[in-house]
Amino acid sequence: MSRPTGNVRLKAARVAAGFNSQQDLADALTEHAKGMGLRGLSIGARQVRRWESDNPPWPQPDCQRVLTHLLGQSMEALGFAPPWGSDGPKTDPVRRTLVAGGTAAMGLTVTPGRAVAAAQPVTVGTDFEAVTKSHRRLYWSVAPAKLHPAVMAHATLGCALLPETAEPTRRVIAAALAETYLLAGRIEFFDLREPSFAHEALLLALQSAGEADAPLLGSAIIAHMAFIPGWAGDRDAALERMIAARTYARRAPASAEFLAWLDAVEAECETRCGDTRTALHLIGHAEDVLGDGSEHRSPEWMDWFSPARLAAFKGNTQLLAGHLPQARETLLEALEAMTSGEEKQRTVVYGDLAAVEAASGNAEGACAYAGQALDQLALTWYATGMDRVREVRRALAPHQHERCVRDLDDRLYDWSTTVSALSR
Repeated sequence: MSRPTGNVRLKAARVAAGFNSQQDLADALTEHAKGMGLRGLSIGARQVRRWESDNPPWPQPDCQRVLTHLLGQSMEALGFAPPWGSDGPKTDPVRRTLVAGGTAAMGLTVTPGRAVAAAQPVTVGTDFEAVTKSHRRLYWSVAPAKLHPAVMAHATLGCALLPETAEPTRRVIAAALAETYLLAGRIEFFDLREPSFAHEALLLALQSAGEADAPLLGSAIIAHMAFIPGWAGDRDAALERMIAARTYARRAPASAEFLAWLDAVEAECETRCGDTRTALHLIGHAEDVLGDGSEHRSPEWMDWFSPARLAAFKGNTQLLAGHLPQARETLLEALEAMTSGEEKQRTVVYGDLAAVEAASGNAEGACAYAGQALDQLALTWYATGMDRVREVRRALAPHQHERCVRDLDDRLYDWSTTVSALSR
C-alpha cells in the first residue's frame, strides 16, 4: 500500500517559508497573529499537524487570515478545500466573500488599468457610485445593523460588475467598491465591534483601491487598519501601518485635513498604547497643519473628520493623561463646535465628559453627562459611545449607592441594553 502523503501543498509552503517543523510554523503563526491584532489567537503544533493531514479541516476565519498572510498564498493554494459544494457555504453570500478573502474571491488583481472585455454600459460606473455615496450619507443616521447588510450586498454587486467593465468605468467602480468595503470595515469595527471581520473588509478595500490606482483612498484604508492593533495595545503593528498610510498619502495631493487626520489616528493609537505624551505632540502637530491649511481639497468620501473631532481626540487624550481641567475645557469646546450629522461623535464626547467628572469625584456631573450620551444613543446607536458610558459606570463603582448612579443603572440595564451587554 502506498503511504499517505498528507497535505503536501501546505507542507511545501511551510518548508519554502523556512519553517522546518510543524512547531516552527505554529510558533510563527501565533506570533504573526499578534501583529495582525489577533492577540488571543494561539496555534499549536497539533493544529498544524491536522492541517497537513490527508483530509485537512477547513480552518476558522482568523486562522485563515494568519495562514494566508504569513505564507502569501490562498487557502486553496495551501491545499485546503472549502467545506461547501457548488451551492456555496451555508453562510450569507457576502460574508462568504470576506471569509474566502483575497483578490481571487473578487476577481481582482492589484494591477491598475487591466484591460477586460466590457459587458456593461459606461453608465454602470456612475450608477454604482451613486449608491456608494448614498450609503456614505446613511451611515450617520441609519442603525448600523440595518445598514451593514445593504453595504455588503452592494460590495458583492461591485465584485460582480468589475470584471465586466473596461476603463475608465472599471476604475470608477473599483474606487466606489473600495469606499464601500471601507464603510463596511468602519461599521464592523466602530459600530459592531467585530475587529476580525473589519480587517477582512479593509483588506478587500485596499485591494479595490489598488485596482482603482487611488493612493489617497489606500492611505485612508491603511490608517483605519491601524486602529485594530492600536486599540488592542499592539503599538508596533499600529505604527507600521501608519508608516504605510503616510507613504501612500505622499503619492497624491493630500489636504491639510487629511494629513491632520493621519496625525489624529496615530495619536489615538499611541493613547491606547499608553503613550499620551507622544499622542499630545501628534495632536499639536495636527492643529498646526490645520492652521497652515493647504491648496488641496479633502476628498468627498472623507466625511469623518473636522476640527471639532480633532478636539474630541485631544480631549480624550488629555483625560487619559490625567489633565482633567484641560480635558474638560477641550471637550466642551468640541461639543460646541459640532454640527448636525456628528451625533455619533457627540455620544463619545458626552462619555468623555462624564469620565472627566467621574475622575474628579463629581458623581452627579458624571451621571448627567452619561445620561445625555444615552439620550443620543437612543436616537443614533454607536458602540464606541456606549463603551464610553460603560467605562464611566465602572469608574463610578465607589459611588454606586448614590441615587444618581442607581438612576444611571436603571437606564443602562433595561431589557434591551442588558441583552446587548451580556451577549458581547
